[in-house]
Amino acid sequence: MNKPVRVIAYYRVSTKSQGDSGLGLDSQKEYIERAALANNWEVVGSFTDVVSGKLAIEDRPEGAKALEACKKEGAVLAVAKLDRLSRSVHHIARLMEQTSFKVATMPDATPFQLHLFAALAEQERKFISDRTKDTLATLKANADSGIAKAMQSVQNRADALAKGRTDANRAKAQESVQARVSAFAASLHDPIELCIRRGATSLQQVAECLNGKKVVTARGGEWSAMQVSRVMRTLGLTFA
Repeated sequence: MNKPVRVIAYYRVSTKSQGDSGLGLDSQKEYIERAALANNWEVVGSFTDVVSGKLAIEDRPEGAKALEACKKEGAVLAVAKLDRLSRSVHHIARLMEQTSFKVATMPDATPFQLHLFAALAEQERKFISDRTKDTLATLKANADSGIAKAMQSVQNRADALAKGRTDANRAKAQESVQARVSAFAASLHDPIELCIRRGATSLQQVAECLNGKKVVTARGGEWSAMQVSRVMRTLGLTFA
C-alpha cells in the first residue's frame, strides 16, 4: 500500500453562531474524513477559523498556524471546499506559491484546475452580484414611477388593519422574516449536498437522510419530500 499523504485539515466558518452550533463545520469535517478514507490521507492536525472569507488565509489567526504546521510537518493543506480557503482567485494563486493543498470535493484536481475553478467561481459571483444590482435598480425605478409603491402601500394598509401594525413595523417584520428564511436555507446547502454525495437519488431519500442526521425543518419538525424539493430549488441543488 502506498504511503499515506499527510494533511493538515483547515476549516472555516464565517460567523460565531456557525462555529458554536456546528452549522457548516460538521459538514466540512465529514467531507475531509470521507476524502481521507477514499484517497489515503493521514490527517495529522486541524485548525478552525471563524472569520470572513474575504481575508487571505495567511491573515487569519488559525489559517496562519495551519500554514506553519504544513511546513513543520511536511504536510499538505486540506479543505472541504475551495471557498473555505478563499473566494478570491488572487488569494488562491498566491497560496499556490506558498504551499500545496487539496480539496476534498475534488481531490484529484491539479493546481491549474483549482486555479481555473477559483476564477470561474469568482466570475459567477460577479455575475450574480450584477444581476442582483440590476434587479434592485429595476424595482427602484418601478417604485419611483409609483407602480410598486402604490401596490405596497395598499398591502401595508391591509396588513396594518389586520395585524394592528404600522406600515414601518410591518416592513421591518417582513425583512426580518425573509432574512431568517434565507439564512436557514443557506445552512442546509452542505447537509443536502452530503446526502446526495452519499447516494440519495430522490427527494424522499434526501428527506430520510436529513431526518437521520437530526437536521430539523424551520419549524423544528421532520423533512418531507415536498419540503426538500422547495429548499433544493431555492439553493439550485440537483441530483445530476
